[in-house]
Amino acid sequence: MDQYLENQEIKRIVSEAQNIKKSKKIFSDIVDEEGNQYVDLVQEGGGVLGIALVGYTYIMEEAGIRFLHLAGTSAGAINTMMVAALGEVHQKKSKKILELLSEQNLFDFVDGHKRTKNLIQAYINGASGFSLWSRFILNIVFIFRTLKNKLGLNPGNTFQTWVEDILVKNKVDTIARLLTHRKKIPLLSHRTNPAWSSPEMAKIVIISAEITTQSKIEFPEMAHLYWKDWQGVNPANLVRASMSIPYFFRPYEIKNIPNAGANIDPNWNNTVGYDGIVPKAVKFVDGGLLSNFPINVFHTTTGKPSRPTFGAKLSALRKTQNKTNSLIRMSGSMLNTVRHLYDYDFLLRNPDYRQLITSIDPDPETFNWLDFEMDEEKKAALFLLGAQKALAFLNTFSWTTYKASR
Repeated sequence: MDQYLENQEIKRIVSEAQNIKKSKKIFSDIVDEEGNQYVDLVQEGGGVLGIALVGYTYIMEEAGIRFLHLAGTSAGAINTMMVAALGEVHQKKSKKILELLSEQNLFDFVDGHKRTKNLIQAYINGASGFSLWSRFILNIVFIFRTLKNKLGLNPGNTFQTWVEDILVKNKVDTIARLLTHRKKIPLLSHRTNPAWSSPEMAKIVIISAEITTQSKIEFPEMAHLYWKDWQGVNPANLVRASMSIPYFFRPYEIKNIPNAGANIDPNWNNTVGYDGIVPKAVKFVDGGLLSNFPINVFHTTTGKPSRPTFGAKLSALRKTQNKTNSLIRMSGSMLNTVRHLYDYDFLLRNPDYRQLITSIDPDPETFNWLDFEMDEEKKAALFLLGAQKALAFLNTFSWTTYKASR
C-alpha cells in the first residue's frame, strides 16, 4: 500500500481534496448529516487500466463525495461492485478496494494454458517481428483448437472466485443480500427542496452483452430472465458476465434458462424486446461491446436533477484518429467504433453531460489495458493518474453552471 499512498504527490492531492470538503464547495443538492454530498457514478471499462478508477473514487471520497446510484462496464463493473459491496452508502470504500488489488497478483486472472499465457505476455511486453511471429506459429494449432473448443483463451474462473470470496467475506454473497445492503441509505436531504424524497435503494447497474439473443443486459434488474432463483445468485456472476473480453476470456455461459423453449415469453419481450423462442442457454461477452461507458443509465428527461451523474472515463473523448493502415489496425478501429458508438451518440444528444465526465486517459504507449503482469510502479502510477484527474475535475466543476445547462 505504501507505493500507492505514501508518496508526496498523492499526499498533496489528498490534502487538497480534504480542503475542498472543508470549503463546502457545492457539487450536489443532496447531502447527509455529516456534510457528505451525493452523486451518481458511472465507470468505464478498460482492463487493468481500471486501477485508475480506484484513484478517482479515492479522491472523490476524500473530498466528501459519496456515490448513490452506481453503474459500470467491465473494469468499471468491477469497481462498481466493490464500491457497492464493501461498505454502506455513506462510507468510504476505495482504500479497502486498493488493499485488495495490492494483495492480488493480477496475472493470476490470466488462467489459461501456460503456452497462451506466455504468448500473451510476450505481446504485451513489446515482442514483435520474427520473435512474436515465431511464437505465434509454434502455438497456432493449440490456439486455434482452444478458441474453437472453448471460445476464449482464459476460463476467467480465477477472477470470478476472487470476487466471490470478497463478496462472501462482506456478507453480500447473493443478489438479494446485495439489494438489501443497497437499501441502507443514510438520512438524506435536499438543500432547497424539503419535499424531496430519498430513493428507497441505491441502484447498481452492471452492463453485459448477451450475444445469444443480441441483448444489452442491465444486471441485476434483468437477472430474472436467466436464473429461476436469481436472488440466490452470487453477484460475482454479474461482474464475470460484464468483463468477458472476447477471445481473451471465455464467454460467460448460463444454462437451464427459466421457461426455455417457450415460443413467446412476454417477460423477454417486455424486458429486452426479444420475441423468439426462449433459449436453453445463453452466452455473454464484455459489456463494452455494446456500451463501454453507460453514462445514460440514470438520465432523467424532465426537470433539473437533484444530483449530477459523474462519469469516470478511462479513454479520451474522441480527440485522436484511429489508425486504419493495416488489417489489424482496421479491425481494431471497427471494433472501437462499434463499442463506443452508443455512448457517443448519447453524449452528442445530451452535450451537458460532458461537464460531468473525467477522462483519465492513460498513455497507451506506457499502459497496456491487457497487461495483467503490470509492475507495481505502473499500477501506482495509474492510481495516481486517476487521483490527479479527479482533483482537477473537482477544482473546475460548477454545479450551478451544470444545473443552468439543464
